[in-house]
Amino acid sequence: MVFDLRGALLKKAEIESARLDDFEFRLRARTMRLLAPLLGVQVEDLVARIAVESDEAILATLPDTARAWYDEARIEARRQLIEERGDPTPHKLA
Repeated sequence: MVFDLRGALLKKAEIESARLDDFEFRLRARTMRLLAPLLGVQVEDLVARIAVESDEAILATLPDTARAWYDEARIEARRQLIEERGDPTPHKLA
């Protein structure tokens, strides 16, 4: 029986990419969910925009103060997600 190192690395890359993409999407959604009340807008309206717009495009349409609030919301969202789901740092092969 031969160990397929290439196959193992490809599978690891696929799993890690999916895990990191999932974390990034959850981070964007959580950030907007935390930002919406600060801006006085509906959470659903702001969160729905992440499917079709980048964060920068969304921020460009919001008041100037939104940038500072966005940065704070992103830090808090990341803290919450790491507490709930664990650190998103890629796992190394042992």
